[in-house]
Order: sequence, then C-alpha cells, then structure tokens
Amino acid sequence: MSRRRHSDSYDEGQDHKRRRTSEATDIEDSLESLICNVGEKSKSSLESNLEGLAGVLEADLPNYKNKILRILCSVARLLPEKLTVYTTLVGLLNARNYNFGGEFVEAMIRQLKETLKNNLYNEAVYLVRFLSDLVNCHVIAAPSMVAMFENFVSVMQEEDVPQVRSDWFVYVVLSCLPWVGKELYEKKDVEMDRLLSQIEGYLKRRVKTHLPMLQVWTAEKPHPQEEYLDCLWAQIQKLKKDRWQERHILRPYIAFDSVLCEALQHNLPPFTPPGHMPNAQYPMPRIIFRMFDYTDAPEGPVMPGSHSVERYVIEENLHCIMKTHWKERRTCAAQLLSYPGKNKIPLNYHIVEVIFGELFQLPSPPHIDVMYTSLLIELCKLQPGSLPQVLAQATEMLYMRLDTMNTTCIDRLINWFSHHLSNFQFRWSWDDWADCLTLDLEKPKPKFVKEVLEKSMRLSYHQRIVEIVPPTFAALIPADPIFVYKYETENASLLPGYPISIIVCNAIKNRASNEEILTILKDVPNPNQDDDDGYEGESFNPLKVDVFLQTLLHLAAKSFSHSFSALGKFHEILKNLTDSDEGKLHILKVVYQAWKNHPQMIAVLVDKMIRTQIVDCAAVANWLFSQDMAHEFTRLYIWEILHSTIRKMNKHVQKIQTELEEAKDKLEKQQNKRVQPRDSGDEEDMEKNSEDEEVQLEEQIEKLQEKVESAQSEQKNLFLVIFQRFIMLLTEHLVRCETGSVNVSTPWYKNCVERLQQIFLMHHVIIQQYMGTLENLLFTAELDHHILAVYQQFCALQL
Repeated sequence: MSRRRHSDSYDEGQDHKRRRTSEATDIEDSLESLICNVGEKSKSSLESNLEGLAGVLEADLPNYKNKILRILCSVARLLPEKLTVYTTLVGLLNARNYNFGGEFVEAMIRQLKETLKNNLYNEAVYLVRFLSDLVNCHVIAAPSMVAMFENFVSVMQEEDVPQVRSDWFVYVVLSCLPWVGKELYEKKDVEMDRLLSQIEGYLKRRVKTHLPMLQVWTAEKPHPQEEYLDCLWAQIQKLKKDRWQERHILRPYIAFDSVLCEALQHNLPPFTPPGHMPNAQYPMPRIIFRMFDYTDAPEGPVMPGSHSVERYVIEENLHCIMKTHWKERRTCAAQLLSYPGKNKIPLNYHIVEVIFGELFQLPSPPHIDVMYTSLLIELCKLQPGSLPQVLAQATEMLYMRLDTMNTTCIDRLINWFSHHLSNFQFRWSWDDWADCLTLDLEKPKPKFVKEVLEKSMRLSYHQRIVEIVPPTFAALIPADPIFVYKYETENASLLPGYPISIIVCNAIKNRASNEEILTILKDVPNPNQDDDDGYEGESFNPLKVDVFLQTLLHLAAKSFSHSFSALGKFHEILKNLTDSDEGKLHILKVVYQAWKNHPQMIAVLVDKMIRTQIVDCAAVANWLFSQDMAHEFTRLYIWEILHSTIRKMNKHVQKIQTELEEAKDKLEKQQNKRVQPRDSGDEEDMEKNSEDEEVQLEEQIEKLQEKVESAQSEQKNLFLVIFQRFIMLLTEHLVRCETGSVNVSTPWYKNCVERLQQIFLMHHVIIQQYMGTLENLLFTAELDHHILAVYQQFCALQL
C-alpha cells in the first residue's frame, strides 16, 4: 500500500522485535510474581487462588513452559514453608497436562542431583520432601517413592563412609514421613515396616560421642538434650502409633481430591544416591533445643508435646520462614506471626523457642547473631502486648539455668541481651537477679550480669550503666574505661623510666622524627642486662617498650582513631622494639596494663597490631594464656580477641591460596593460547611475548607456593600453641585437684573445657587439616582422659 524506504521498515521491525521481547519479559516477571505470592494477602480462599493460577499457567504452557518449570523447581527448593501450596499447584497442572507433570518430576530429579553434587544438603531435603508430598497430590506413584526411600536407606550399609553421610539420608526419609507417611503406609505397609525396622537398627548402633560438645545445657532437666535423629525417630514412632494422623500440616490438595485422583501418576526414575566423595560436606549433627513445655504456657492453646510430630512440623516451618526471609527482619517477623493455624498453638512461645534454638546452635547459628536480635526487636514491636512477656519469661529461664549452660551459648546470650536492652532504654527488673550478688564472682550468674553490663557500656557509656542498675550491683559494674598512665601516678617519679618518658612525650608533641625518638630511647637502661655484660643492645629491653608505648598511647588515648593513627605513625619504632618473641609479648602486656579498664580498646589495638604486623598471631595466643593474664582468663573479651586472631590467620592463608590458584589458572590459559594455531604475520613476536609471560607467571607461582607453605606452617603453629597451652592449664588443674583431693569440676574448669570445645567447633574446617599433627604431638593416648575426651568428641562430629 503506502511505500516506505527499506530502512524505515527495518527500524520498525527492530521496534516490533524489541516490543515483543519486552512483552515476553513482562509476562515472565508476572508469572514469577503470581507463583511466588500465591495465597498471600488475598481476599479469596487459597483453593480458589490455586485453581485460578493453575488455569493461567496452563494457558501459558505452550509459550512459557520452560520458565514455569524453572520457577516451580525454584520455589520447591527455596520456599519450603509453602510446600503443600506448590505441590497442590503441580497436582492441578498434572491433572490438566500429564506431559508437563512428567517433565516437572524429571526436572526435580535433575535439580536434586545437582544440589547433592554441590553439597546443598538442606535444599536437597526440601526437594525430596516436595517429591514425597506429590504422592498426596497423585502426581507420583507411592511405590516409586518407597523405592527411592529404600535406596536412601541402603546408604546405611556402606562401609568406610562417615556416619554423618548415613545420618543425612536417614534424616531425609524420616523428615518426609509427617507429610506422606499415611499415604505410603496405606499402599506399601510391608515395605514401610521393613524400612523403619532398618532405620531403628541403624539408630541403635549409631555412635554419639559428639553429643556433649553440642549440648546447650549439661543438665538433663527440665528438658533432655536430645540428638536430632533420636528426637525425630521418637516423633515418627508416636505418629505411627497414632495411625499417621497429624493436625498441623496445611493440605490444600484435599479440597481438590476428586480432580487429582483422576490424574495419571508418574514413576520416579530410579535414583541412586551419589557415592561418597572426600570433599563432601555433610551437615553436622544437631541437638534439639527445648525451653518450653505445656506448663510454661498455661493460658491459651496447649503446646504440643516434645515427641509429638506436630512439634516437629511447627518448628520446621518456622525455621523455613526464617531461612527464606532472614535478610528482611520486618517481613520475617510478619510471616512468623501470620503462621497458618496460629490459633491452635501458643505461637509466641514456639517462635521464641525456635529463635533461641537457632541462636544457640553449635558450632554456629544458621545466620549472623545480630539477625536474631533485630528479629526479636521487630517481633516485640509487632506484638507489644504479648511477645515481650514471653521473651522476658524466656530470659528469666535462661538466667536461672546459667550454671549448666554451655559457655559459647552464654557468650551469645550476653551479646543478644545487652543489644536487646540497648533498644529498650536498658529497662530491666534487675532486683529480680539480686541472688547473683551473694555468689562468688566467678560463678556463672554474677559473671553473666557483669559481662552484660560490660557489653551494654560499649553500646552506651559508663555513667548510663551506673544509673540503670541498683546501687547494690556496684561490684558488677564495669570500671570507668580510663587510661592508666603509669608515669603520671602518685609515685611515678620513682620509676626507672620516668625521666625518659618526659623527654619522649615532648619529642612526640614536637613532631620528632622516628630516628630522633630511637636515639632518645637508646639511653633507656636495660633491666634485663647484667651490669658487667659489657655490651648494650643485644638483649631485649622491656623498659624501652614500656616508656615509649605507654607515652604514645597516653597521648593518643582520646579515641580509637587517635590510637590507630599513633600506631601507624610510629610503626617503624614499634617494629624495631618488637623484633623478638619477648618484645612482641611485652608490647601486648603494656597495652593491657595501660587499657585494662577498657577491654574494647585492648581488643581493637591488638587487632590493629596484628594487621600491621607489629605482633604475630602466635604472640597474641601466648600472651592470652600467660600468667599475666590468668586473672582475666574467663572474661569474654579475651576469647573474642583469640577467635579474631585465629580468623585473621585463616583469612591470610585463604588469601594467598586464592592468589596461587588464580596464577595457576592464568598460566594454564596462557599455555592453551600459545598452542592454538595462528595465521598472523607477527607470530614470532607473539610467541616470544607469550613465553616471557609464562616465565614470569612460573616465577610468581613458585614464590606464592613458598608463601602458602610458610602461612600454613604459621597457621598450624598457632593451633599447636593454643592446644598446648590448654593442655598445660588443664593438666595443672587436674593434678592440683588430685593432690589436694578437691572436686575437679570448678566453674573455672567448666569454662576452660568449654572454651577448648569452642576452639574446636568454631574452627573445625581448618583444624581437620591438621588432625594428624595434633594426634601425634598433643592429643596422645597418654593424655588425661578429661582432656582427651574433648578431642574424641570433636573427631566424632565428622565420623
């Protein structure tokens, strides 16, 4: 009709293409939103929403099948709290389109293999559970699900594999049974009985040496510290006894039974569990945390019993909600409080117990500690009438049970409680805890209160802490965090370094150079040197370090940044003064003496000194375990410094290893490039440049290899120092008690043993690399069984 230039029609074609692409993207985004948000904030019933969504998706299958498959596979893995909603949706789609149902099952099996290959075991649990619930929706035939479970359970017969591998496959099977047990028993009762009988046999012969290392409390009362598989097994046994009837799983597919039962079912393809690989990282065993039972929540709905499957289902769903929404505290809190079926249970008690259960999980919580603090604050804001009361009740219970609580969990409780108080004007009924004032200060209760006030001061200031507690708590209030300058004390003029300290002080104020200050320090007499030694300068001079560092820190005491700046400016002098192991130890001793009233300042200055290589990690470990620090040994900040030091060492090794791997990859790419055919005239020049680059890379790799070996040697040495010091301290204590016929289990002993466990747990991945060395040099058969037991518990974690 009307004529157009060729270019015009081409442009229009491009616009049309762009518009089509844009429309497709919009539809795909819309599909994702519809699927992810189904059942949320809707005036219609969940069933009508699902029916409507199934119709929309069926209509879009011809054009967007792959996208729909991908989204549904993702939600099965990433939104486990809505498991039955999505299995119902897949069931409705399968009833309408049998081929799609088959493709979905195949895609799920592919995804399951991928998650296992990538060590994503938690996500794999959700995928298997999803597949098992598809049996209820008539998508998967029950016999093929039982066959998959039988294959999983066969892993128990494997030889020379770690127990944690068999544990995981047993856990997967048991954790699916609350959802699908009834259906499978109706169809395959003989096979299911055989399966459960095999599992029971396995659970009876399982080794549980690891148990004491993971317990939150050492006491068995009021709540036993059950191992996760034992607890789940008891719950499944009770469920079986109750004829597989449970009342807390939302099952929207029941409303569509007449439609779903007409659908054709799929058989799962034979699934063989992937073999054990040396680099596999199976989940560690866990303890089931219990704080409340039905007597603690007297009003309202009754809390399900510890061994009822409802307790497992509720806790599992709350964990899933937290896993999905942990990065958004407001959304997470709102989702927890709108838990389906919340009117049938004391929800606030369940939520508080699950949050503390995660916070106290050993070796580490699933998420960063501050997430739990911010989540509890948000929950208190959303439920101001009831949740703060439950939280206060929980805090009181935790305080009452401090005597038997694991030291690592007490650390986390201190950090949480002080942070929580800082968000509520530090309001607390301190008089209720006055019982701690009559106890020895080394006992857990007064120590807990003292550490809480210490941490609260970091989030506030000293005078505020003095004001928030009753005067009777004076003995537990932290010291005023002031600098102690020994050359300004009452009898300072009698100290041997006093005259030089004045000269050094003036020199620093007058911006003297490093050389000038070193010249001044040459005149400092050496208390370590014999008068007739004849040669000054060979032996380490502690007074030099004392005079210079005390004076420098005194002048920079105004703030953290002033102190950092001072260490940076006089780095050269400090390195000069600490060129020996004695020097490094002494510089740390001086920092402590000057800032002993301010633990946070000590921690940040030690951190800075490690970063700037004024001291090394082994020196910090030796200092913390030294006699000078014995009176501070059970203080929380000491262990924060030690763990921070270990993490720095580990990061240093990791960084060099990464650099080495990158250099090796670069060299490999370079070599591959060189062997590829070229048709350029500059071939010879390129060849020469390539060879030169390869030579440089090989030299770089050699140097990095040496650095890695040196760093690993340093890392191994750090752990050897730490464990050796622990063994010495504990052995001395045990010998003392035996000689004096005194009870071994003092508060100090409990603290020390649990700190040793903490080192093993927090750094288990690294320590496992050096097991052979530790066994040959330190944890030998001759060691006292009290100490050796800790090492054996650690080994059992990855049996």
